[in-house]
Amino acid sequence: MAVDKFPVEYSHILMFARSVGDDNKIYSDEEYAKTTEPGSVIAPPTFVQSSAQFDPDYFLRPKVGQPWFGSGKEPTGLKGDSGFGGGGGGGGLHAEQHYEYHRHPKPGDVLTATVKPGKTWEKEGKRSGKLVFTESITEYRDQNGELVVTARGVGVRTERPVDQ
Repeated sequence: MAVDKFPVEYSHILMFARSVGDDNKIYSDEEYAKTTEPGSVIAPPTFVQSSAQFDPDYFLRPKVGQPWFGSGKEPTGLKGDSGFGGGGGGGGLHAEQHYEYHRHPKPGDVLTATVKPGKTWEKEGKRSGKLVFTESITEYRDQNGELVVTARGVGVRTERPVDQ
């Protein structure tokens, strides 16, 4: 989660649904959506993750003239301790993502995100040594302060790189 506040607009929902290949009419057809239980166009699952795109400094967003994740220059375009995935051979990755919906995000909402630390725990890996798991919890609230979505992500990093 990169930005603390973002608007939910009909066009954002439509573009997100198209980008993930979901043609459910509840994301695009206002007349159809009125006949459904939510009663209006709603955002698809995982939509809140797109809030990162509202932050011009988001670390995965390409910047003109700078290497970026996926630039094609190198396997990732990033070298050494870039801060991505543990950096510098750190062996980090995004392990899990869970979403709890308290209601559907819909056009007109302005969501505010608050990130809170979650649990941290360790396990012993067979080849990698100690595995350190870190949980991050993001609460998305609407313009009235109502909780809309709780997202929980888990990252894992190894104590040392896995032997090839």
